[in-house]
Amino acid sequence: MTEQQNENIDNDQELFEHYEITVDKGQSLIRIDKFLMDRIENSSRSKIQDAAKDGNIWVNNKPVKANYKIKPDDHIRIMMPYPQREIEVIAEDIQLDIVYEDKDVIIINKPANMVVHPAYGNYKGTLLNAMKYHLEQNDPGSAPLMVHRIDKNTSGLLLMAKHEQAQTHLSRQFYNHTINRRYLGLVWGDLDNNEGTIEGNLGRSPANRKVMTVFPKGNTGKHAVTHYKVLERFGYVTAVECQLETGRTHQIRAHMKYLGHPLFNDETYGGNRIRKGTTFSKYKQFIENAFKLCPRQALHAKTLGFEHPVSGKWMEFTSDLPEDINKVMEKWRSYAHASIQSKQNPQNF
Repeated sequence: MTEQQNENIDNDQELFEHYEITVDKGQSLIRIDKFLMDRIENSSRSKIQDAAKDGNIWVNNKPVKANYKIKPDDHIRIMMPYPQREIEVIAEDIQLDIVYEDKDVIIINKPANMVVHPAYGNYKGTLLNAMKYHLEQNDPGSAPLMVHRIDKNTSGLLLMAKHEQAQTHLSRQFYNHTINRRYLGLVWGDLDNNEGTIEGNLGRSPANRKVMTVFPKGNTGKHAVTHYKVLERFGYVTAVECQLETGRTHQIRAHMKYLGHPLFNDETYGGNRIRKGTTFSKYKQFIENAFKLCPRQALHAKTLGFEHPVSGKWMEFTSDLPEDINKVMEKWRSYAHASIQSKQNPQNF
């Protein structure tokens, strides 16, 4: 039997679909475009040929053309645009924090509380609306094309393409896990280790489809790996850097909860209440004030590195922490320092 696995591209996005197929031992020699057309549902020969033309069909880890003749035991991987429901994007004059831009790509430092793209019931005020206006005014003929997403209440660097060739090339880098993505997060608790790896399939919770949960065993969910290291310890909370090896929906948020250290003030994953410390009134007031300083999950997409889709040059960018995360970290830093100096219980501060 032929094994086939369909895996959507990572990081909240599902912009491309991916298939992996191992050819039967008794398979006759035929063109790969015909072979794939007969095995991938709702595909067409022209769509498969376009994937080959873009370098998105690999056999035994090497790109092949559409006329390649498959052989028994060949391992095939293919990436094709995932069918999307069309929603008209309305250009809006919304200020953008542009970190870098050329004729092929653009990098935005996205603020918290901004949705990346329009969806049903939410057509305006998104990053894509702002991008369409920006390109119409400054780069006519190009189009804002997504290659990944970050959550509404996660701030930081987001990469977009200006044409399909760039989008495909960048999406392939995400799929092959060659993109360097590092996030800074503030999590509850004092982690046992200075660094580690969280590995566990992620899928939607059967109890709540809006929440992702970890399935550590079996085939449920999608493979997900997060590497983390401690940057600074504040006693009851810890600043960590998370590097994504994969990038599933809510990956860092769900993985840190699974580790027992949800992100500070992450309402969806239980970080919006006191998780560590005491319930004395002064400590409780301190936490409430900290929540007001950072009224969202304390997560920032700080570093983004990739190979330029046209020049091939490696590019890497880093963004400063936003004011809300900076302020809440400084508040915890002062609290931890005072605790050490006084050697008294938290309720005395």
